[in-house]
Amino acid sequence: MSDFSIPDFDFPTLEKGWVWLAGAGPGDPGLLSLHALNGLRQADIIVYDALVDTRILSFAKPDAEIIYAGKRGGKPSPKQQDISLKLVELAQAGKRVLRLKGGDPFVFGRGGEEALALVDAGIPFRIIPGITAGVGGLAYAGIPSTHRGINQAVTFLTGHDQNGVAPDQLDWDALAKGSPVIVMYMAMKHLELIAQKLMNGGRNPSEPVAIICDATLETQRILEVTLGTCASEAEASEMKPPAIVVLGEVVNLRSQLNWIDQVSQNRMTEATEEPV
Repeated sequence: MSDFSIPDFDFPTLEKGWVWLAGAGPGDPGLLSLHALNGLRQADIIVYDALVDTRILSFAKPDAEIIYAGKRGGKPSPKQQDISLKLVELAQAGKRVLRLKGGDPFVFGRGGEEALALVDAGIPFRIIPGITAGVGGLAYAGIPSTHRGINQAVTFLTGHDQNGVAPDQLDWDALAKGSPVIVMYMAMKHLELIAQKLMNGGRNPSEPVAIICDATLETQRILEVTLGTCASEAEASEMKPPAIVVLGEVVNLRSQLNWIDQVSQNRMTEATEEPV
């Protein structure tokens, strides 16, 4: 267990028989909220997702039980219903349960489904928001999700529905015409189809796109392309999920706001400088 201490604020107590649904942020453990850290320190059982950095689990108390409940596309994964039922069973057994989810539990995290299952079973719960990858991942790439003079609206969408196919209930023409910046979660599998739908709706094939893999982690990779070539260039560059895809003129700001590379360059300069 880490010796990182929490300031002496009046933090809530995770009671027996309760479930806290907490967002762990987009990857970097430093983006964890203090409320989530407080929950980690108290939980008897932690049920965590595939996108939660396991270093975060070091904040758990030594006798906490850690349960993996990650779902990844194309791989054997627990069913959502089974995860929800497990949370109910653990709470009914009088455990203090922390459900730790990547990003924010209510942004394409199915946290609402799990919360409703708790409501149906009469289980008390608390929601702890987290930084979602569509905001935090862009910030680590040096791309603002909104910027004065460029966009006064931003759209977040998922690249596949509950059946794993590109969502056909979306009005792609309206999205193409109405949203200057579109941030796409889980879009890599159907990127070519999505790009074509947006171009059919009027988006310019030369419009800038950024693909961010392993957002906020040391392994983060960023590919700057255009809408017309994003699918083929992503495949050629072997960009793999988890990834965030952003379309819009805000991508062009990365040339000035790429702060992570600046930090890395400064560290390299400091390391090579001779002491005076």
